[in-house]
Amino acid sequence: MSTELKCFKAYDVRGRIPDELNPEIAYRIGRAYVEVVAPRTVVVGHDIRLSSAQICAALVEGLRDAGVDVLDIGQCGTEEIYFATFDQGVDGGIVVTASHNPKDYNGMKFVREGSRPISSDSGLLDIQRLAEQNRFGAAAKRGGLRRIESRGRYVQHLLGYVDRAALAPLRIVVNAGNGGAGEVIDALEAHLPFEFIKVHHNPDGNFPHGVPNPLLEENRAPTSDAVTAHGAHLGVAWDGDFDRCFLFDETGQFVEGYYIVGLLAEAFLLKHPGERIVHDPRLTWNTVDIVSALGGTPVQTKTGHAFIKERMRSENAIYGGEMSAHHYFRDFAYCDSGMIPWLLVAGLMSVSGKSLSALIAERIARFPCSGEINSRVSDPRALLARMEEQYRPAALLVDHTDGLSMEFPDWRFNVRMSNTEPVVRLNVETRGDAALMATRRDELLAMVHAAG
Repeated sequence: MSTELKCFKAYDVRGRIPDELNPEIAYRIGRAYVEVVAPRTVVVGHDIRLSSAQICAALVEGLRDAGVDVLDIGQCGTEEIYFATFDQGVDGGIVVTASHNPKDYNGMKFVREGSRPISSDSGLLDIQRLAEQNRFGAAAKRGGLRRIESRGRYVQHLLGYVDRAALAPLRIVVNAGNGGAGEVIDALEAHLPFEFIKVHHNPDGNFPHGVPNPLLEENRAPTSDAVTAHGAHLGVAWDGDFDRCFLFDETGQFVEGYYIVGLLAEAFLLKHPGERIVHDPRLTWNTVDIVSALGGTPVQTKTGHAFIKERMRSENAIYGGEMSAHHYFRDFAYCDSGMIPWLLVAGLMSVSGKSLSALIAERIARFPCSGEINSRVSDPRALLARMEEQYRPAALLVDHTDGLSMEFPDWRFNVRMSNTEPVVRLNVETRGDAALMATRRDELLAMVHAAG
């Protein structure tokens, strides 16, 4: 008789330790992964959480008992598994991580050959079903285990995204949040002309300063304060598994990821004219405006890393960006990286001689936005229906690519249900009118709160 495993989500595995995820469940997931993916060799690694090494060891046992050879890269960030999978030319990769979830959680992210994502529509549900059934036979031969060093090649790959000779000696605050990013910064440091001011730098699975998620406003002060205290040119903060980075300008001001998407799209199109750029539907006008003006093709797709990656592959897009600080790169096997974006931004600042605030000031003025606002509501579907009914008569465009997007002559909004949490996420933008943005934001929030 099968037992329901509550740790399986839309894109990955995440659950509370030990009741929702533990070594025994991790072992079963390893066995199930092999049956679905049929790999010969798999790369594994784990983040800095206290339970990660144990969970990873059990996962490895499951893979080996299924007859698969395992390459273990040890403690790493999520993107290092993506890199090692395509760099080593193996059949799959698994990283043990719970990203920004509470410290008593853990999880896993999975890829196939070429670092293609595995999500609920591409094999994850099959892995879940087999792990729940827990009926596995013996393999003809137990798989081997080899520890490999991958970070050196990963660092050299990162450095390939910038012209090191053109980099200025910038002073940069880096806040790893006691996650894994600090060790990569240390490995990059010798190759770059930057002075790094290191905040909450050392890995610590106890998270003495809280689980890092700088998307939350309450988590931004340490980076912002360090930028102003040290007169830094740039601030960078990461979540724990550092597949996302968050940027602060020279004044310590947090920069909405939306404007970074536009900035990076512009950087790629100036070097590679006519390419395709993939973006999510939450905030769009700035990205579409930049891409279209430079002769590129903007391509909208559903929010979420699996959807972005799939669409990028089908379009052969050079870059994809989400305003939630996920950035995807064709030369990185269409995967997301929290290291490549800040390197590119530092390169743009160096070449232009402009501050980050100067690079994006015009775009912020042209398309002011609310930033993403998360709210819990009892019936999200009913809320979206009421919003559509109320605003449809004046709308120029109604789009359901992801949740509800509605456009009007001088403003637009998107509201959607989260793929991973029981919340709705609201984004509002206007054409050059910050006051109108605030008015419409408050108007929509009143509807959200009334539905609470």
